[in-house]
Amino acid sequence: MTKKSVFVYSPEQLGYKFSDSHPFNHKRLTLTMDLLKNIGALDDVDIVPARIATDEELLLAHDSKYIEIVKKAGHGELTEAQGESYGIGTEDTPIFENMHEASAQLVGGTLTAVDYVMEGKAEHALNLGGGLHHGFRGRASGFCIYNDSNVAIRYLQEKYNARVLYVDTDAHHGDGVQWSFYDDPDVCTLSIHETGRYLFPGTGNITERGNGQGYGTSFNFPIDAFTEDESFLEIYEKSMREIFEFFKPDVVLTQNGADAHYFDPLTHLYGTMNLYKEIPKLAHKLAHEYCGGKWIAVGGGGYDIWRVVPRAWSLLWLEMTDQAMPSGPLPQAWLDRWQPESPVPFIPTWEDPSLLYEPIPRKAEIEEKNAQMLSKALHIIRNEKRV
Repeated sequence: MTKKSVFVYSPEQLGYKFSDSHPFNHKRLTLTMDLLKNIGALDDVDIVPARIATDEELLLAHDSKYIEIVKKAGHGELTEAQGESYGIGTEDTPIFENMHEASAQLVGGTLTAVDYVMEGKAEHALNLGGGLHHGFRGRASGFCIYNDSNVAIRYLQEKYNARVLYVDTDAHHGDGVQWSFYDDPDVCTLSIHETGRYLFPGTGNITERGNGQGYGTSFNFPIDAFTEDESFLEIYEKSMREIFEFFKPDVVLTQNGADAHYFDPLTHLYGTMNLYKEIPKLAHKLAHEYCGGKWIAVGGGGYDIWRVVPRAWSLLWLEMTDQAMPSGPLPQAWLDRWQPESPVPFIPTWEDPSLLYEPIPRKAEIEEKNAQMLSKALHIIRNEKRV
């Protein structure tokens, strides 16, 4: 019997931890799961264990030399100077114990999600531990050691002969995934992100459209700093509908970073919790319209792990499982358990306060600029139809 959705998780995923002070903190997985269990939305029967990816699977998207370097680093056999050219031992991606094993566990979680969906055991599958979209074939970048989405897409191609649409709504450009499939006509990448003029990794311009046979299958929507919900969602809805119709994928893989929120400390967007209610809703709908429901979702960025990520990722799971969207106060038991650990006061409700921030003086200008960008970015579909 096909399940509606599965939640992929193993406690070993929490081993992906750079330090207590590092902004990437997978304690957010624990917070999210506890919130979902408190509202009765996640049961043990929904959870399937994340396996560890094999070296052979990692080689689908990473160099053997790089994998060996990661192993040595995690076992104390690599100096920071030796790791520097591989992006390891840097401020963004410091060395930690057993970093290969922890990283491979995150990749294995996404591969587990892939197999559940593609083998018909579940319509949808969620691995919140994944979404490490900055990793490259031979280099770590932006908190990402192995790129689970790259491995998963290659795995989807080789094992299931699938045509894959990758959708990335993280505030940072999904550079590692885009460049890996830049010349591949059977993988389409769609990234909505804060413009690289202000934010790491500095890429994701609308002119990055693919190369060779892959020209026309890379779509970027760089939005202005201080963009609010309405403009973000307009770009998301129009781009998603047109690109699904244009590309006609067999399966959709969505990366669900939760760092476009106003509270996120690393970005400059002005999103609210409404973004994280609407983003999965449309992905869900289009997955059924075009892919027979085949929808694999992973996590991603999200650095306010207390006030934002648990609520945002809970809404994603609720949408994947056709459960009612909550409103009103968060469970008091959850607030009581975690507030003492939080350095900031919780938002005690599912919705954000109506006056979350001061009005943006440049609102109309930002929205107009984003609308012009959207039109230019979709030009390849609207005016350059491939024969």
